[in-house]
Amino acid sequence: MRGVLVVLACLFASFSPLACNQQGSIPEGDLLVLTVATQETDGFRRFLRSAKHFNYTIKVLGRGETWKGGDYMSPPGGGQKVRLLKSALEDIQDENRVILFVDSYDVIFSSGPRELLKKFQQAKHRVVFSAETLIWPDRHLEDKHPHVREGKRFLGAGGFIGYAPNLKKMLLDWSGADSESDQLHFTKIYINPEKRKSINITLDNKCRLFQNLHGALDEVVLKFEDGRVRARNVLYDTLPVIIHGNGPTKLQINYLGNYIPNLWTFETGCTICNENLRSLSGLQESEYPVVVIGIFIQQPTPFVTVFFERLLNLKYPKNRLQLFIYNQESHHEPHVRTFLEYHESEYQGVKLIGPEEGIDPVTSRNIGFDMCRDNIDCEYFFSVDVDVVLKNEDTLRILIELNKPFIAPMMTKPGLLWTNFWGALSADGYYARSEDYVDIVQGHRVGLWNVPYVSHIFLMKADVLRTDLKDPDLFESATLDPDMAFCSKVRNKGVFMFVTNVHTYGRVLSTENYQTNHLHNDLWQVFENPVEWEERYIHENYSKVLKDGFIETPCPDVYWFPVFTDVACKHLIEEMEHFGQWSGGGNTDNRIQGGYENVPTIDIHMNQVGYEKEWHKFLLDYVAPVTEKMYPGYYTRAQFDLAFVVRYKPDEQPALRPHHDASTFTINIALNQVGIDYQGGGCRFLRYNCSIDAPRRGWALMHPGRLTHYHEGLPTVEGVRYIVVSFVDP
Repeated sequence: MRGVLVVLACLFASFSPLACNQQGSIPEGDLLVLTVATQETDGFRRFLRSAKHFNYTIKVLGRGETWKGGDYMSPPGGGQKVRLLKSALEDIQDENRVILFVDSYDVIFSSGPRELLKKFQQAKHRVVFSAETLIWPDRHLEDKHPHVREGKRFLGAGGFIGYAPNLKKMLLDWSGADSESDQLHFTKIYINPEKRKSINITLDNKCRLFQNLHGALDEVVLKFEDGRVRARNVLYDTLPVIIHGNGPTKLQINYLGNYIPNLWTFETGCTICNENLRSLSGLQESEYPVVVIGIFIQQPTPFVTVFFERLLNLKYPKNRLQLFIYNQESHHEPHVRTFLEYHESEYQGVKLIGPEEGIDPVTSRNIGFDMCRDNIDCEYFFSVDVDVVLKNEDTLRILIELNKPFIAPMMTKPGLLWTNFWGALSADGYYARSEDYVDIVQGHRVGLWNVPYVSHIFLMKADVLRTDLKDPDLFESATLDPDMAFCSKVRNKGVFMFVTNVHTYGRVLSTENYQTNHLHNDLWQVFENPVEWEERYIHENYSKVLKDGFIETPCPDVYWFPVFTDVACKHLIEEMEHFGQWSGGGNTDNRIQGGYENVPTIDIHMNQVGYEKEWHKFLLDYVAPVTEKMYPGYYTRAQFDLAFVVRYKPDEQPALRPHHDASTFTINIALNQVGIDYQGGGCRFLRYNCSIDAPRRGWALMHPGRLTHYHEGLPTVEGVRYIVVSFVDP
């Protein structure tokens, strides 16, 4: 009988709270979570996922309603939530029912109902509100708040838990408008001693149940332990059950939400990377989603030809792709024109905006978006800047299958910690490094990451462009760069920007020092973009030279190995012919020290075209290692006085008389193909009576220069032969 009396007394809050909490644990089935969500945003889906993870029972209020309650960036609001909650409570008759009321767009659960209810009981009150360090929205009420010996003093309305009868009593007098402040309403109840006692309200002063992030960012860290991830409040050494990114802390809740609850752990890695996928396997080509690919050329950029080659190699049906190409640079018109000349008909459609149209870059982005928005068949917009190197041919397919409203592949710059995303923002909205940034970049943490900024390449669902991001001024800002303005507006619309590093996708080129005063400017990129330069210009079998001994010895101490691609050979020839200032082949030569050449050739020196530094870099990186391998004990700094391209023609200079080279060793690389481009030619070493009369394009002959390897150039009898020669270590 006494137990019944205690229960009844607890229900009406007239009995000792301690006695009430001696009655055993609250059954998890008595807990109901109420939240308000008028739209299904990414934040709401994150909230539901965390609730499902811990088996919370959720009831969503306000679905389909127009939101009139304001937001954290506008004046106080939230009254609409109070109205919806009051109405929902009227239908709850069970007096033992415990109601947890929380926001949803910026809230995640980090533990389950059992822990929540246990901590609620330990609070020994019938209603527990979250607590904050900062008072809002009326600072004048500060002195009216009860003082606390330790912990946070002010009420936060974004989360509270209590018995249904007590909550009904708390909302009994509410008759405010949807735009009025819920927090002010609850604060006035709390600071009224009689109402506070009557309803039996307290605050979660030490964040045992609720962690509000506003004003508390330095207090909260991630805690990884035993395969779980929690948020830990280091100030009070507590593990909050509910994390709330209230006010201007959306970026921080997004960061924590990359891990909590158990989205990524050291033991499991990414646990959500294979959730809610959109599989394209087994589809007919006609069933693939239509994608508009927006290609943006906004500054002189190296390897544009390579960009279009990689675009062609994407493993996706071209008849399901539409291209929007914006080119601001006249220098790149031939590259775009050549691509379209050969491949435009393969795509479903192409729209080109060239430099002659005078469209600014910001407007071009909006036009590209509209090309997708206005096409009812378009399901995705894939934005790619031309300085992106798409190494992974499956990139587009992978991004679509991840099935996110906004997703970007992580891109890096070789040898740097630079990427196309930011892990955090500074107070003024610029770059800041998140705690996990380096681990993500270096691949120590692999998964899907909700980040505040991406650039260069991303995939967006067309539905998002038509709804949340339908504004025509997405890139406009009085203070921010266009890409930063765009990301800011995407964030403010509640759209999560995910970046994935599950696969290796490619890299971003350096464009800072790119010059356009040559015919083939990419040849000069050996310093700024060495990886791309190597892939473009170094022979695919070069790596075998050092690793597998892929090298021939056609004559004593003469070594023959592949070093240049066909493209490198072609570009060097065309560059020299474009320059056109071939020497006369006479003994008098004011280009060299002393002005006299003993064994002259028809040639152009590397320093005439401004290529000596780049050539020295090539010799150091690709020739010196072979030299040291084949001539053990000799180490070269690859110095040279002479490096030049030679032209042999039957009616000009068909051959070269026997001579020694002014070098320790010489490099001689064939730039075109015997039997196709010319007939005859080759090199004979007289001491050994040994000839190489079928030089291979892109292969280098390396031989000693002085004393032993007296040699001659054999006659070219037809066509034109080109070689590039370096006298190394003169």
